[in-house]
Formats: sequence, C-alpha cells, structure tokens
Amino acid sequence: MGFDLQSFYQGVERVFETIAKSIDRSLPAGHKWHKMLLEQMANEVSGIRPAVISMETRQALDDFRMFRHLAHNIYTFNLDPRRIKTLIEKLPVTMGLIGRDLSVFADFLDQWGQDPM
Repeated sequence: MGFDLQSFYQGVERVFETIAKSIDRSLPAGHKWHKMLLEQMANEVSGIRPAVISMETRQALDDFRMFRHLAHNIYTFNLDPRRIKTLIEKLPVTMGLIGRDLSVFADFLDQWGQDPM
C-alpha cells in the first residue's frame, strides 16, 4: 500500500512537471523542488495561467508529498501502518479534489488554445 500511495503522488507530480515545463517555463530545482512545485501549482502565474490547484487540494496533496519523501528515503518496513491507513482514508477525497481542479484547468487550456494572443 505504501508503494501505491507513493505512486499516486508521483503520477500527480508528473502532471505538474509537464505544466511547469510547457506552460510556466519554470521548473523548480534544488533539494526542496517537490515542495516548491506543489506550491507553484497552487499559485497563479500572472499573465500566463490561473492556479492549477486550489489551496485545499494543495494541503491534501502535501500529506502525500511528505509520505512520498519518507517512503522514498527509508526502508518500507519502517513505515508507520497508522500513517498509511490515514492516507488510504484520505485518498478518495484527495483524488476527487485533484480531478476537479485538473478538469477546471483543462477547461482553461481549451479556452486558452482558442484565444488568439
């Protein structure tokens, strides 16, 4: 289950990386780049795009980001089963939030592609 939770966040993060590279033209670097990327997606980039995700979604995803870091950097047998259970319980709501936000962002992209600049 820990691997699945880690994979969930990594998949979301790949979408964010694509947005950062192709639309923002700015991908964070350094040892805190995962956190900075999540924050970047929660903020509007003036004149380029609205926030990709809401603050509510950012906060929900931050728990998964921190778990990804933990799972990536320690042996899985050291993971706290209670922490995994809590994240499993949060997963449906978090998936709903990210689905909603990405749908709204996709609508923005559809309109953006139709507007002559």
